[in-house]
Amino acid sequence: MTDRTDYAVVGAGVLGCLIAREIVLRDPYATVTVLEREAVAGGASRRSAGLHFPRGGTSRVREMADDSQRRYERLRSQQPGLPIHSLPMTVIAPAGREAELREAYVPDAGLRPATEAPAILGGVPAGMDVWEADGCQYADVHSLTHVLAAGLRPSVRFREGVRVDAMEPAADEVRLALSTGDVIEAGHVVLAPGPWVAAPAWWELTRPLGVRVKKIVALHIERPPAPGDGAVVLHEEDAFLLPYHDRGHWLFSYTCQEWDVDPDTVPSTLSPENRREALEILGRYAPGLVPDSRSGRVFCDAYSPGREPVVRPLTEDGRVVFAGAANGSGYRLAPALAALTADLLPLPSSRKVMS
Repeated sequence: MTDRTDYAVVGAGVLGCLIAREIVLRDPYATVTVLEREAVAGGASRRSAGLHFPRGGTSRVREMADDSQRRYERLRSQQPGLPIHSLPMTVIAPAGREAELREAYVPDAGLRPATEAPAILGGVPAGMDVWEADGCQYADVHSLTHVLAAGLRPSVRFREGVRVDAMEPAADEVRLALSTGDVIEAGHVVLAPGPWVAAPAWWELTRPLGVRVKKIVALHIERPPAPGDGAVVLHEEDAFLLPYHDRGHWLFSYTCQEWDVDPDTVPSTLSPENRREALEILGRYAPGLVPDSRSGRVFCDAYSPGREPVVRPLTEDGRVVFAGAANGSGYRLAPALAALTADLLPLPSSRKVMS
C-alpha cells in the first residue's frame, strides 16, 4: 500500500511531536504523518530526566534555552494541566567563577548569590559558592509527549511500531519504505530519530554530521523530597540533583563518558562501574545521599561535534531535514528546535507563530 503525505516526521519523541505540532500550527491544511519505530515517547523521551534550566554552553544554545522557556510557558498557559512543574534552582560552583556563570546563564535567570546551600547537601562544599536562579522546571517527558500526541491525533496521522527501512529522495518526493511493507511518498521528511541517528535508512545522509551517541546514566535516590526542595546544579561536574516531587524520590544525573553505543543494544540496567562513577561525584557534594542511591536509569542520546543541536537540510533540495543531536538536552531545547525545523520547510510565513 502506498500513502501520500505532505510531511513525514520520523520519530515520535517530544521533539518529533513538537515539530509536527509546529507544522500544523503554521499550515492547518498540510497532511502530516508521524512515524515511530516503538510507541510514542518510547525512546529517549521515556528515559529523560526532564530538567529545564536557562543555561547554555554557547550563545546559540542560550538563545534556544531562552526561546524554549518562553514557548513552554505559553504551552502551560494554554494547557494548565500539563505535567510540567516549576522548581527553585541552586547552582554550586567553585569560588571565583562569577563571570563564567553569568555568561552561561541567560539574563532572565536572575542569577544571584545565595546565603546557604540546599538542605539536601548538608552544607556548602569546601571551596564552593552557592547561587540561586529562576526559570527552572521539570517535566514527566513521557507523559507530556503523550499529551502532545493526543492533541495532534485529530489532524496528524501516527504510525507506531513501524520502522523506516529505506529512504529514497527523488526529484519531487521522498519515498519511505516501511517495515510493514507499505510505502509513504512524502513531500518533505523531517528526521528526529534521537539516538537512532545511524539507522541504515538514513545513515549515508547523517554520517557527515559527525554525530555520536553517548550513554546517559542517572541514579535514583530513594529519599522523598521535602516541600520546596529544588534542583541543584553542580556546575563544575556538569551534573545535577533533581527532586521528583510527583514520584517521591530524587534523581542524580552525571556525565558518563561511554561513547559510540548502540540504542538497540545499550544495557538498560545500572552497572557497578556506572554506579561507582556516579557515587564518586555525589559523595563529594552530598555524602549523606550515597546509602540511598541503589538504583537508576540508563539509556543514550545523540551528541554533535560542536555541542550545539543540529537542525539542517540533508539534501540539496531541502526535502530531508535533520533535527536533533541536542547533547542530552532534547527536552530542554525541543520547542526552539521545532520552530527552527519548521523554518526550513515550505510553510506559509503567515502561519509562523509562537507556539
